[in-house]
Order: sequence, then structure tokens, then C-alpha cells
Amino acid sequence: MRAGPRGTAGRLGGGVGRLALADLRERARRPAYALTLAAAVALGYLAVPDPGARWVILQIGDHRGVYNSAYTGTATALAGALWLTLGGFYVVRDTLARDEATGVGRLLAATPLRGTGYLAAKFFSNVMVLGSMAGVLALTAPVMQLARGESGTIEPGPLLMPFALIALPLVAATAAAALLFDATPLLRKGLGNVVWFFVWLAAALGGQGPGAPLGGLGVHGVVASMRADMAARHLDLSGQEFSLGLTCIEQPLRTFDWGGFTPGADFVAARTALVLAAAVAALLPALWFRRFDPARDGRAQPPPEDRPGATPPPAPAEEPTAPVFTGPPRTVARPGGAFGRLLAGELRILLQGTSRWWWAAAEAITVAGFAAPLAAVTWFALPTAWIWPVLIWSRPGTQRHEYGVESLLGAYPADRRRTLAEWLSGLAITALAAFAPLVRLVAAADWAGACAWAGGALFVPSLALALGTLSRTHRLFQAVYFPLWYATANGLPLLDFMGAVRADGHPAGPPGPAIAALSALLVCAVFAAGAARRGKS
Repeated sequence: MRAGPRGTAGRLGGGVGRLALADLRERARRPAYALTLAAAVALGYLAVPDPGARWVILQIGDHRGVYNSAYTGTATALAGALWLTLGGFYVVRDTLARDEATGVGRLLAATPLRGTGYLAAKFFSNVMVLGSMAGVLALTAPVMQLARGESGTIEPGPLLMPFALIALPLVAATAAAALLFDATPLLRKGLGNVVWFFVWLAAALGGQGPGAPLGGLGVHGVVASMRADMAARHLDLSGQEFSLGLTCIEQPLRTFDWGGFTPGADFVAARTALVLAAAVAALLPALWFRRFDPARDGRAQPPPEDRPGATPPPAPAEEPTAPVFTGPPRTVARPGGAFGRLLAGELRILLQGTSRWWWAAAEAITVAGFAAPLAAVTWFALPTAWIWPVLIWSRPGTQRHEYGVESLLGAYPADRRRTLAEWLSGLAITALAAFAPLVRLVAAADWAGACAWAGGALFVPSLALALGTLSRTHRLFQAVYFPLWYATANGLPLLDFMGAVRADGHPAGPPGPAIAALSALLVCAVFAAGAARRGKS
């Protein structure tokens, strides 16, 4: 019997679901997934700080809500909205490139699954990966509420509603954006990661206003409800500005009791429209995505003997005689310099594919560092110099996995020396990129600034190598470094790793030796991870 249209559609729909679940299981086995879940737990801790802490995520002037279910759930959901739309994007990137590299795409091209079905499966998989992180945040919220001890009553409705109406629609939008970037040739590689950071930055700032499309981040209704409760308690609202994001405070905030906000029908409709818009955006690449089919891509080639003007294949040659074995090939030994050649090789690998335009821009940044006024060296020249090589820094620790040569390099007898050379190559690029600010600091006898510069120069390659080695993907470093750099460039001293934030002419961030010590711990973690993997093999 021939299956009817409904039976065929059912089988294809089931194929989409099975493909989405298989993709989710494959991602869940990676180290990066475990790291992101751990990061979700850490974010839940940061979102609900101790009452005496000197940082907050959510505040209105010098006030915050009592840590009840409504406030704890809202603060955690809003913090998750910021983090999932940035870090989550990098977590679910490259799903199409992975299928193409592993050959799975060619197998799927031979199945009845259409391009829209394939994209729908990838979209659902992205949503499930990011949704699992939002779920971890939702489980962390009541634990943090009880741990802070300001309210012992767990109310599931006010606690979970912000996740459903604030976090999950943004999860869908981020999942669709990652898939759209993966399917767009210009945005498929590292440029797309850089572009997304600035897209996220614009959305995070503009999405908090009352006129944000489709509700933006969903903040406006929360702020209006909090202000109404504060006014009902006769609290002074003059100068009480709303703030969302990691902020340092000089003294603990005062509290008020907030019972949560009741979303109106227009807010629910806007969030539903955001989810539908995300689904449309995820399927939009079907207009140009050819599902890895070389015949549809125009890449299929006939056999060489069938091409016009081709010469007939040559007659088979006689079977060659067995060669005479004369012993293993001999290599002329070179005295010394082995580590230097290893370091030069790692540096070439790290810089491969870098265009002349990149070098031209790097030279322009260096010239600007020498020409800028001394006061602008730390707040402008140094941050600019240490954002330009971000795509190169994200390569250490990842290329052997991404190019499938890990087993080949596993036979290298001096694995620690190779790791050290890889770290030193990143250090060389870091120092070269910010050479001009260092010269200016030394010439001005700013030894505290030079010490902070040295700490930052050690920290960047150490962080890149550690995150690349542990996660085996370049995206995790980019997800961590972009907000870290942005916080430093915008004057947050707590996260200043390069000495860019100044107070009375001196670096206001952590001291250079402390940053250097943290760098040493990161490098030790890399060596420990390598030893653990060698022990398992």
C-alpha cells in the first residue's frame, strides 16, 4: 500500500524530531556543554548575591526587592536573558559546519528530508540546548532564595513565570539567530561571532526601553511594576534609575517587598510574536541553503573521462618490482634549536590565513598607540589593541580537535613542550599587538601601568589556551572574552585585567601580580588536563 500524504508528513515530522534529539544528545556529550551548565549555576549565584555583597545584577537606584520567589525568579530570568543571548549564541554555533565536516550532511542529502525540515530540526535542537541552560537557572533560583534566607516560602507561579515569558522567547530568538548566521556564508566564520557581539550589545541596551520591538528583553513591564510597588510604599523615586547587569556598589542596597508583575495580554502577545518571528528566521535560509547536495550546489562534476576534451585514461602499467630495502631514511641532525623551531611552527599555525588587511589594521592600531595622547593610551589604545586579535587568540587548544589531528599529535613525545610553545605563541601575539602602549607606559615611568600590562599580556593567552583545551572549541573563549573586554573598556574596575581603568592616575583594577597568578593557575589547569587525558589513553 502507498502511504498517503498524512502518513508521509507524519514520517517526515518524526524524522525532524529524531534528528533534533540526536543532535541534542551529540552536543550534550561535549565538554563545552558541561561547562555552560556549570556557568548557568554560577550565574544563578551571581544573580542573587548575598545581602552584604558589593555587587548586584538588578537594582532600582539604591533599592532591590526582598529575595522572595517573584524577585528571585525575575532577577535570575533577566540575568539569564542577558547571558543566554550572548554566551548561548556561541554555544550553539557551527552546527551546519559540523555536519558538513563529518560527512553527516551528505548522508542527509540522500534522504527525503527537505531543507526546511533539516533547518527546523537544527532550530529545535538549538532551542533544547539553550532551554536546558534556562532550566538549570530555574532550578538554581529557589535554592538561592532559600540560601539567602529573606523568604522561606517558594511560590512556583511567580518564580517560573519570568522564565516562561522573558527567558524562553529570547532563547528561541538566539537559537534562530545562530542558525541564520551558520547558513549565511559571510557570517559563518569568525566574523559572525564578532558581529553578533555588537548586535547583542545593541539589543541589550535598546531592548530595555518601553518601545522595544516585541517587548525587547521584557524589562519594561518589570520596571513599571517595581516602581508602582515602591510608590505605593511611599519610597522616593527621584533619581532611582533601573540597572540590569553586573554592577559594583559602595554599600548594600535597601530592600522593598515586591509581589511580582502581572503580564497583560499585549505583553503575552508580543512574546508569542517573538517566538513566531524566531521560527520564521530559522527557516529563512531554506531560500538559499542546499542541504549539502553537490548537485544542487552546482559543485557536482562528471567523471574525468566523461568531460569534454578529456583524454582517454592511460593503459595500466606493468606491475612494478618490489623495491630493495636499504634501511630507514636518514635525517641530518641539527644541534640545538629544537624548541625554537617548535615555537616558530606554532606561531605560523596560529597566524595561518591572516590576511594582509588584518596586518594593515594592526599596524594602524600600533601607530595610533604611539601617536595618541598619553591620557588616551590606557582607555583607548590598549583596549583597541587587545580586541583586534580576538579571532586569533581563540585558536590555541582547539585546532587539533577541529582539524582532526589530535590522535596524530598524541604520538608526539614531548606534549608539554608543544603546549608551552602554543602558549608562548599566543603570548607573543598579545605582546606584539599592544607593544605601543607598553612603550608609552615605560617612557612615562608608569610602572604600575606597565605591571598591569604585563599581567594582561599573560592572562589573555592563558585564558584562551585554558578555555580552548577544556572545551575543544574556539567559541567559548569568544563568549567569555567579549563581555570581559567590554566591561573593562567601560570602566568596571573589578574585571579590569589590563590596567585600563584608572583612579587618581593609577590602575584601579586587580594588581598585575594577582592577574599573573591567575594566569599561572590557568596554565597549570591546561597541563593537568593534558596529563589526565594521557593517563586515560
